[in-house]
Amino acid sequence: MRTAKLFQLAADNPSGLRFRDLCRLAEAFGFVFRRQKGSHRVYTREGISQIMVFQDVHGAAKTYQVRQLLACIKLNRLSLEGGEHE
Repeated sequence: MRTAKLFQLAADNPSGLRFRDLCRLAEAFGFVFRRQKGSHRVYTREGISQIMVFQDVHGAAKTYQVRQLLACIKLNRLSLEGGEHE
């Protein structure tokens, strides 16, 4: 699935996103995987103080974590592939 389509899917239905797709989406917006402990994966992005922590629940992403990523993307005006909106 293309990343733009994945982003639209997350925006339309944050409760229906798979965990691996959430991680892929975060990476497409420039977040970098830092570490994992158990089912929790930690992502950071240079220039953004907010840390993204995603939890794998039997292959599904937690809805509030999808919304948290979407809000961070909007707040920081991020675009796909790590760039920023001009």
